[in-house]
Amino acid sequence: MAKQEDQFKKVVSHAKEYGYVFQSSEIYDGLSAVYDYAQNGVELKKNIREYWWKSMVQMNDNIVGLDAAIFMHPTTWKASGHVDAFNDPLIDNKDSKKRYRADVLIEDYVGKLDAKIEKEVAKAQKRFGDSFDKTQFIATNPRVLGYQEKGAAILKRMGQSLEAENLADVKALIEELEIACPLSGSKNWTDVKQFNLMFGTKLGASADSAMDLYLRPETAQGIFVNFLNVQKTGRMKIPFGIAQTGKAFRNEIVARQFIFRMREFEQMEMQFFVRPGTQKEWYEQWKETRLKWHLSLGLGADNYRFHDHDKLAHYADAAADIEFKFPFGFKELEGIHSRTDFDLKAHETHSGKKIQYFDPELGESYVPYVVETSVGLDRLFLAVFSKALVEEALENGTTRTVLKLPAVLAPTKAAIFPLVKKDGLPEVAKKIVEELKFDFNVLYDEKDAVGKRYRRQDAAGTPFCITVDHQTLTDETVTIRHRDTMEQQRLPIASLRNLIHDEVSLAKWLEKTK
Repeated sequence: MAKQEDQFKKVVSHAKEYGYVFQSSEIYDGLSAVYDYAQNGVELKKNIREYWWKSMVQMNDNIVGLDAAIFMHPTTWKASGHVDAFNDPLIDNKDSKKRYRADVLIEDYVGKLDAKIEKEVAKAQKRFGDSFDKTQFIATNPRVLGYQEKGAAILKRMGQSLEAENLADVKALIEELEIACPLSGSKNWTDVKQFNLMFGTKLGASADSAMDLYLRPETAQGIFVNFLNVQKTGRMKIPFGIAQTGKAFRNEIVARQFIFRMREFEQMEMQFFVRPGTQKEWYEQWKETRLKWHLSLGLGADNYRFHDHDKLAHYADAAADIEFKFPFGFKELEGIHSRTDFDLKAHETHSGKKIQYFDPELGESYVPYVVETSVGLDRLFLAVFSKALVEEALENGTTRTVLKLPAVLAPTKAAIFPLVKKDGLPEVAKKIVEELKFDFNVLYDEKDAVGKRYRRQDAAGTPFCITVDHQTLTDETVTIRHRDTMEQQRLPIASLRNLIHDEVSLAKWLEKTK
């Protein structure tokens, strides 16, 4: 666990040092659980969003986009259930005076069981070497099976208790597991209570006439209330989807783990409308499709797993999370939910408007069922960034810190250097920048020795470094260095655009999702 904490601290520190993420309002001592994306972070975030959008909307004939407003009529949130049921179970430690999410305390306990499983696997792998079969070991080792069985039983009990709103049993489970306050080590807990997560605000010119509103806690409802508008104007036929990215807001009392859990965050969601009775089939298909999309980024298949929900939301008949192995353990990255027809029916009831689809093949009207895919953009940013950050031991005995971002997502695709700041080399390097910047985000760097510049760009995540030297003046060739392998090759300036394009092309990367 200490190793994980050290790695996580390095991630947070590196994100600030290299212009990815800053604490919001830092000069005023910051604002808890609110962050700003810096010059490199905003580019990485934009590239992740674009990679998702193109794969979801541009690559699918039956999925279109939407950008709904953050402010919505307050009845929206009554219909969706958020006013009455959008709560977190909170528990206070009487000695440290700190407040925690009860479910997170229990999930962290199970996470420690997962860490014990990984420790057993690592020991066995070291013992058996190349002949080690990880899958068979996990499926047959008594100690591993015991940890798995215990973790599953804990989560099942918690899920059932939360679903039944049996908060007394949630506290009892915390006490039975002897879970202590992470800060003080005390086990002196209060009762578990529910806390609504929506931010309230007002709309209007004066306090007397202002309407009470909420900042949206999710983006999905903007899609549901626009179902008929999109379906009719786009002449969409079932099955079809509506995708959206945008900000959502939750008053997280226990916000932590950097940008993993924030009060202001961005979602990338798609609601897929299907015939009633086909939702489970589409649910399974979207689970497979979304996992394949994540794997296309090359972060390693071992870092993903599915977690099926024991506790289902009031609107769902099936739900699963794609979990990712963050530095602090496996946590939810994306949710795939079979939402039934709850949302559209609820809005039909509360609005008094008929929200149905006439199916020409069946010759009848019905309220469609919905399969949702919802991924947190900030969490995906953290997943990519944390897994990309590595320290490598080099053959000369030194180490280098390198941010091995997928090239398609890297903020800067290439850095162009003059070997020295004279003899016309800077002019040639700047000319290359001007030629490439129409197609790629590139930069010019002439400060420090070339070796230091390489290390700086490695740490910033730049896939290519291009060096202009005196030979360039005679044959118009340059040296291009590859970040991940540190290999260098000589090639004509005229070939740069094609080489970079082959490595960072969205089309090439999206081929892996098919």
